[in-house]
Amino acid sequence: MGSTISDPETLPKPTPGNPVHMLAFGLGAGCTPKAPGTMGTILAVAFYLPLSHLSLVTYGAVLAVVIGVGIWLCDKTTRDLGVHDHPGIVWDEIAGYLVTMFAAPAGWLWIVLGFVFFRLFDIWKPWPIGWLDRQVGGGLGIMLDDLVAGVFAAACLQLLALWL
Repeated sequence: MGSTISDPETLPKPTPGNPVHMLAFGLGAGCTPKAPGTMGTILAVAFYLPLSHLSLVTYGAVLAVVIGVGIWLCDKTTRDLGVHDHPGIVWDEIAGYLVTMFAAPAGWLWIVLGFVFFRLFDIWKPWPIGWLDRQVGGGLGIMLDDLVAGVFAAACLQLLALWL
């Protein structure tokens, strides 16, 4: 596992011509100096909009590919840059938000609520999200805490949909 560097100015930058780095960095959304995870989640909303029209089975299949590819992308980029869970890697936020929106009710209210719930759990990191973030390394570790945050956020959305 590479080192974790807290000063964003000292972090290695992705290689612009490297498609693996560009996908892991959310096509550049993760390169923003402030709130790269939030920027990655905004990009996830843009990805979600066309996917929201798919059947649940097809959406689930696309989500499985996003997760599988994401584990590899995040692992490869982490190894290339030598930094575990570089804050600019936002593919995990994209996958986590898409998990949140699995079977979500249609409409902008639910898209925004999904965004808020996912960011809340991704930032707050209640157990076991924080534990997974600290204990599981590599691409799986980068992805897993966001996927669980997405499951928590999806549960909140579904409970709220039942209540409303």
